[in-house]
Amino acid sequence: MPHLLYRLLVPVLWLAWLVYWRISAADVKPTERRESPGSRAIHVVPLLLAGVLLGVPPLPNGGWLFERFIPRSAVGFWIGVLLTAAGLGFSSWARTHLGRNWSGTVTVKHDHELIQSGPYRLVRHPIYSGILLAIIGTALVRGQWRGLVALAIVMAALWRKLRLEERWMSERFGEQYLRYRARTAAVIPFLL
Repeated sequence: MPHLLYRLLVPVLWLAWLVYWRISAADVKPTERRESPGSRAIHVVPLLLAGVLLGVPPLPNGGWLFERFIPRSAVGFWIGVLLTAAGLGFSSWARTHLGRNWSGTVTVKHDHELIQSGPYRLVRHPIYSGILLAIIGTALVRGQWRGLVALAIVMAALWRKLRLEERWMSERFGEQYLRYRARTAAVIPFLL
């Protein structure tokens, strides 16, 4: 049983998060402006690649990507699980708090609101913060270089998407967004 727990706990956390994400996506405001399919692909394709890197079973002859960067241990596993759960929980809190303004693509909604409360008091992009924390946790659980490569890919994809969102929010909310941006970090509270 413990072996099964070690194998399935993190994938079950991610699956539960994906189910919540899918269900909550049904009740959103109509879209006024949406990024192009090409623009969306630029950040979605790398995210899918990172998901494959983290999700495939270890390959015995998979090369350096499947070599361990940290030794296997119960402590490392549970720290990774806690980080994964905390990240998924934080991103879910942000998604819930964003409410009907949410979209998986870069959009401006009809009657779009600038949310600055809840997790948005801490960072401007708490969904990304949570996802990155969950990827760090999953990379620790895996303990293989592929986890760190997936983290780098996700960071690059989300940073690109974040910059586009920042531009659109600045255009939509003007000075109000600039003040919010000046006092609130983008992804890591008090740092970045």
